This record gives sequence, structure tokens and C-alpha cells, in this order.
Amino acid sequence: MHVLKPKLDEKSKKIIALVLNNPKISQKEIGDEVKLSQPSVASRLKQLKERGFVEELVGMNLTKVGLYIAKVDVTANNSAKIINTFTDCPFFLNALITSGKNNMCLFFVSEDVATLEAIVNYHLRVHPEVQSIDFNIVISSAKDVVMPVTMNRGQFQRSPCGVDIEPGHCLRYREYKCLGCPAIGHYRGKIW
Repeated sequence: MHVLKPKLDEKSKKIIALVLNNPKISQKEIGDEVKLSQPSVASRLKQLKERGFVEELVGMNLTKVGLYIAKVDVTANNSAKIINTFTDCPFFLNALITSGKNNMCLFFVSEDVATLEAIVNYHLRVHPEVQSIDFNIVISSAKDVVMPVTMNRGQFQRSPCGVDIEPGHCLRYREYKCLGCPAIGHYRGKIW
């Protein structure tokens, strides 16, 4: 359910625009632009952050790093179960619940397309809640794509997606058709 946020005044809109255009801008520089003192800018920024109008995001610039992004549109019986399956997966970026034929859109990232294909074909298509999938690789983006990436290398005894294959015994991994899972320490890539 969408909750409409209260209106913003012109100074707050200008502050948001300045921060979006230059996240490293100082409060003094903002104050000079919007004709407010630094303490007033600090107060407004705090309120804007509390209300969700300004967020700080730390992540990888996927376009600069050269990672492949998969956009996977899914029709599923239970979206929450699908999302829970991939919550701790290092390759999982985000999920959007959508309207229309497909009721969710998942985003995955990897150093190679084969690993993305393995995730979709052997972890997602076989999920009992999945009815259909439309799998696409993002070719380019109009702007940089900065996303937080899960870096849980070797923290799990079993793959976080729940696939019950002992580390190193996965056929796709053994045949070099997948880089493996960094979360369980069987991984041939260079990023995670």
C-alpha cells in the first residue's frame, strides 16, 4: 500500500536536488545555494532522511565493475517464498512485486552470464511456486547502476538458496558452467 508523503517546500526540494546531483556536497555549500545557515541545512537534511526523501546507499557501481545484470520477470504463486529463497544469495540484488501478467521482477548480478543462467534455470525455474519466467540480461543502462551487493563469502555451510547439493558436487560448477556460490566458499570468480 502506498502512503503519500507530505508535500515538500521549495527549499527542501532544492536540497534534495543538490544532494542527488552531488552526494558529497557540504552542508555549507547547500546553505549557500538555498540561503540557509549550516545548522538549518543539517536540521532539514535530518528530517528529509527520517521521512525517506534522502537515503545514502553504499554499493558497487555495477556498470563500472563490468558485472552482468539479469532482470527476471516471474509469475509466482507465492512471491514471499521466492524472495525468501534468495534473500542471502550473494548474486541477488532486489525483488519488486509488480502488477500485470508477471507479479514480480527479480534482479541478479554475476561476473558471467553462465552463472546467471544457472541461477535461473536450476534454482528459480524448478521452484515449486514459480509458474513462468521471462529471463533477460541487461545490455546497457542510461545511468550508472549502484547497488548494495551481499558479500557473505564462506559464511554458510549450505547454500543460502536451499539447494541441497554438497559444495563442489554441482554438475554446472564442475563443468565450469557456473562460478559457484561464494556464500559456501566454492567460488571461482574474482569479485566475491
